[in-house]
Amino acid sequence: MPTDAPAIRLSGLTKSFGTVNAVDGVDLDIAPGEFFSMLGPSGSGKTTVLRLIAGFEMPSAGTVELFGQDVTAKAPFDRDVNTVFQDYALFPHMSVLDNVAYGLRVRGVGKAERRERARASLEKVRLGSFGDRKPAQLSGGQRQRVALARATVVEPKALLLDEPLGALDLKLREQMQVELKELQRDLGITFIFVTHDQEEALTLSDRIAVFNNGRIEQLGTPAELYERPGSRFVADFVGTSNLFDEDRSRSILGREGQHSVRPEKMTVTHGGLDGDGIVNVPGTVVEAIYLGSGVRLVVDLDDGTRVSVLERNDRDRVRDDERGDRVVVSWHHDDVVHLGTEVIPGISG
Repeated sequence: MPTDAPAIRLSGLTKSFGTVNAVDGVDLDIAPGEFFSMLGPSGSGKTTVLRLIAGFEMPSAGTVELFGQDVTAKAPFDRDVNTVFQDYALFPHMSVLDNVAYGLRVRGVGKAERRERARASLEKVRLGSFGDRKPAQLSGGQRQRVALARATVVEPKALLLDEPLGALDLKLREQMQVELKELQRDLGITFIFVTHDQEEALTLSDRIAVFNNGRIEQLGTPAELYERPGSRFVADFVGTSNLFDEDRSRSILGREGQHSVRPEKMTVTHGGLDGDGIVNVPGTVVEAIYLGSGVRLVVDLDDGTRVSVLERNDRDRVRDDERGDRVVVSWHHDDVVHLGTEVIPGISG
């Protein structure tokens, strides 16, 4: 087996359901030890790709390789990966320790060894004292950690996670994001994470593939996708963007093509800003939305273009804008991102 082989290689991967291509010719390499996220809306193909990697679905065309080995035709139990689902699927009648040890039991590991390894796995997720409890006695976050311990105790080369945090409330989900990243770093194995939550993907990932209509729309690091989206879809899906079609790009930005500017790159003042490369455009405040950490201002520019501006709620912010206020929206030329030639159906902020 090649030592420099990617952890996972997908070549021409296609999955059809009737006349619909849920996955349409995906080519992708994922490196060993990488935290890789597949991000996209419902129906974009990301979960189907995960199921093809796991072996729960067979491709209509293309191949799946794991660490240099073609596993396209192999059953799930013959692939050195494990999967964690949003529904943790813990056995309610078993103790936490027995749940974690179950995969080892199926593999024929002796009782003493599997219990020792299960305890060690629970320690890694900070549940070492919870082994005698039943799943019903745990919180949602604790059950999530048990599911992770069960999936990693068998030491897979890659862990597949299908929206595992989707059932948790916001505060717990944010806590689990940190714990999940720490666990992946400690284990040093490849994590492939499926989510529709762009903030979650940006927080966790080394790289992200943005899926749309069964294909990868853009592949890159979180910073690359956010700062330099390659298409209108990515700009609009990964975070919030102010989108300018060709006419408005020409009239407002003085540029050909279609472009975007992130709300936090814009500033609202009453007199505009000075400096080389600064664009100042007058408008009227339509809405001011208090977000706690910041304030989102919705402004109609004088030509009718609606933009969103995100201002930090810090001590430098000394004024409160209200609906109807006349303002100037400013940004720098360097913060304008070219989006190519695809059609933008309307302007959103």
